Amino acid sequence: MKKLLKIPLSIKILVALILGIIVGILMQGNADIAENYIRPFGTIFLNLLKFIVVPIVLFSIMSGIISMSDIKKVGSIGVKAVIYYFITTAIAIVIGLVGGNLFKGFFPVLDTSGLSFTETESVSFMETLVNIFPNNFFMPLTEANMLQVIVMAVLLGFAIVLVGEEKSAPAIKGIESFNAIFLKIMEMILMLSPIGVFCLICPVIAVNGPEIIGSLAVVLGCAYACYISHMIIVYSTAVKTLGGISPIKFFKEHIPAMLFAFSSSSSVGTLPINTKGCIKMGADKDITSFVLPLGATINMDGTAIHQGVCAIFIATCYGVDLSLNQMLTIVFTAILASIGTAGVPGASLVMLTMVLTSIGLPLDGIALVAGVDRVFDMGRTVVNITGDASCTLVVSNLERKKADRKAKKEELSKTD
Repeated sequence: MKKLLKIPLSIKILVALILGIIVGILMQGNADIAENYIRPFGTIFLNLLKFIVVPIVLFSIMSGIISMSDIKKVGSIGVKAVIYYFITTAIAIVIGLVGGNLFKGFFPVLDTSGLSFTETESVSFMETLVNIFPNNFFMPLTEANMLQVIVMAVLLGFAIVLVGEEKSAPAIKGIESFNAIFLKIMEMILMLSPIGVFCLICPVIAVNGPEIIGSLAVVLGCAYACYISHMIIVYSTAVKTLGGISPIKFFKEHIPAMLFAFSSSSSVGTLPINTKGCIKMGADKDITSFVLPLGATINMDGTAIHQGVCAIFIATCYGVDLSLNQMLTIVFTAILASIGTAGVPGASLVMLTMVLTSIGLPLDGIALVAGVDRVFDMGRTVVNITGDASCTLVVSNLERKKADRKAKKEELSKTD
């Protein structure tokens, strides 16, 4: 029993993932059993993650701001993170479009008659901007509106710092206590990760099977090739040149988060494991507490790649050749749409609706990829959370260098 407890979490998750795939294949003829009796336990695990995510994000961001006790530093970190996220998202959508065009000749010609897809009401950029700011204290918490929760946490954190340590001492003590309590609950929930991973992946394989995946194998292969290319090229370069860490070490330490993201398809749900991994790699705790929750909400590199590949695929199926202007429209639409996309399974279909509408493609085309969206989702979530981790390391390293330069400047001024 003691030896079992000593096995690293990443190994347990990997074993659970492999077992889930094997059992899922064996249960293809009994998919109902997997759906009705195995998936519920995976749903329970996801529910526990959803339960803990809001308080973790709320208290960790407040704790991070309070620990920095410098409004200028928080602003500096936020600006760096947002710029990094926007740049990598733009690169991601370009990679998706390039990959889609390279694979275009291999895309299967499908019968597009009789397709149907219920359009989800899209939200304009200005509406998204307005909806970022809460009009009720409790509603963002109960609805798990992560953008509004982040705004709440930032406002409360700033207010506590501005009020002063003397007046806000009880609040600071309470926030630190709650942060520690919810982190401990998070650790307890993470112990169930292997069970959750098994129960989530098994029904996916049992229901979809190799047949439905095989019919769109080329599209899936294109998307995953773009996912891997983006991580290897963009994130490796970023962590090496700006993060001060070896790409090999980065991906090695990041494996547990990647495996969990692959099986759960939830960027927000992966936050706890991602946080532990970033701190282990040397990221500052206060910066990690701020940048990761922000990234889980607005950084959607994997989703952006998915938009590009699927737009090219759907256009090809309808016999449409996208112009350069239409591709540029996809780039800008995907970047803006990613701001309000929640880090939960299935949200990319809403983004895809917006992208297809912006370039005039039939929304029925979404039905072509909706059936295997979960398979796309597993890969793109890995890209999303890897981008969050790389940003955390980059911002931490840049802030450390900035602090070192400031310290040296102060030393020189003293000697003069």
